[in-house]
Amino acid sequence: MKTLLQLNTSLFSGQGQSTQLADQFVALWRDKNPDSRVVKRDLAADPVPHLDGARFQSFLAAPESRSEEQHIVVAYSDALIEELRAADIVVLGLPMYNFGIPSTLKAYFDHIARAGTTFKYTEKGPVGLLSDKIVVVYAARGGRYAGTPLDTQTDYVRNFLHFIGIDDVRFIYAEGLALGEDSKSTSLAQARSDTETLVA
Repeated sequence: MKTLLQLNTSLFSGQGQSTQLADQFVALWRDKNPDSRVVKRDLAADPVPHLDGARFQSFLAAPESRSEEQHIVVAYSDALIEELRAADIVVLGLPMYNFGIPSTLKAYFDHIARAGTTFKYTEKGPVGLLSDKIVVVYAARGGRYAGTPLDTQTDYVRNFLHFIGIDDVRFIYAEGLALGEDSKSTSLAQARSDTETLVA
């Protein structure tokens, strides 16, 4: 049975454009995979705590020396990682806020990047330990940034996912959403068309 993990990062949860586009993909994918399992994680409704010194030290501490609080922190991180590890496909709703990714997504990334668990260091450099996954990213932006130096998201997300072993990353852009109704409707229609093509 295939498992899909949907990660929503919009501040507006289900009302966000990136979430709604991701929802369309999930609905089409479920039609093609009726026996599949879908896991949804909404980082606005259930945010991952931002990384601080205490949480980071919890990851570094040897298991036998961790305090009770540190064990709780690591168990939370472990659960996020296992949820991701179990997924065959990940659908990421990704709005752009002030030229970057949502801070809640950065916090999520900080909790799943764990040396010895999702990547390891070797003599030839770091090697990702998660593989055989597809990530579909719905990048929703008010302006038009794809292919320009102002698109800080695409390379960052690709590089991070590569770092933990995921190389099949596909972006669908919905840009110009704040540039008038014509721009918004045209862009969303194209994103929906691209989704249908991708799932077909």
